[in-house]
Amino acid sequence: MAVLVGEQRRQLAARSGSLRRRQQWRAFAWNAVIYALLIASGVLFVAPFVWMVTASFQDVGDMFRWPPSWIPRSPSFDNYVDFFAQERIGRYFFNSAYVAITVTVIQLFLASLAAYTFAKRRFPGRDALFLVTLGTLMIPGQVTLIPNYVILKHIPFFGGNDLLGQGGHGWLDSYWGLIAPQGASAFGIFLLRQYMKTIPDDLLDAARVDGASEFRIYRQVVMPLCRPAIAALGIFTFTYQWDDFFWPLVIVSNEDLRTLPLGLALFVVRNRTVWDLLMAGSVIATLPVLIVFLLFQRHFIRGIAVTGMK
Repeated sequence: MAVLVGEQRRQLAARSGSLRRRQQWRAFAWNAVIYALLIASGVLFVAPFVWMVTASFQDVGDMFRWPPSWIPRSPSFDNYVDFFAQERIGRYFFNSAYVAITVTVIQLFLASLAAYTFAKRRFPGRDALFLVTLGTLMIPGQVTLIPNYVILKHIPFFGGNDLLGQGGHGWLDSYWGLIAPQGASAFGIFLLRQYMKTIPDDLLDAARVDGASEFRIYRQVVMPLCRPAIAALGIFTFTYQWDDFFWPLVIVSNEDLRTLPLGLALFVVRNRTVWDLLMAGSVIATLPVLIVFLLFQRHFIRGIAVTGMK
């Protein structure tokens, strides 16, 4: 009897070991497939940027050589020197930086105020108003393009307009027109509101008991705790505004108000594209966004992770 029991135990142990090995191999194969797909996707997304950086150090003849040369044969900074020698390049950089930073600051301030109201204040119709705000996210920007254009054109007392908004161009062709329509963001309100929902109400109640006003609670209690979400929204906003091409193209005709994306478009003239200068300019235009992301990467990842918890 003892022999039979021992034999059964050995068989069960062998089967359990075989099953464990099969599960380990299955998990290894599954992980190998996942990592292979991730590596392939990473190469697919990174390769164009790497080629752009490589091409910026080559002349046009080597740039389009087949097979492509991922390492420049004779690297040179001539493309960058020629790019910065172009007229108004410094002005384009200033316009993009000024508009992107200003819009980012305004959006962070207004979105955080609205998010605090929706997350921590109670008033009739709060949830319905928040749903209406979220509903605006489903409206494509192209739908509001013409109404925004007409409104900006008829702003009273600006751009030669009279009291009724007639006779001039209003906020068109101005920094006001580039900044004001982008000052509020439903997405920013939603992102910050979701993060603020994770802040315990006891902290706010304790501040109220100590006599703190609502704005002081917002400034000294809520905002310091929302740094990850603020960093995430700041990166999103700055990146979008820095790369925005369509809206400045619509309302700007003055060369001194063109942003960097519009300036890069000037290197595509009729049927000829100045590829060497365009590649150098594209690399330079990418650096500010990359630097901002690297500086706030830790807060950005944390903010994205926490805002989806509630």
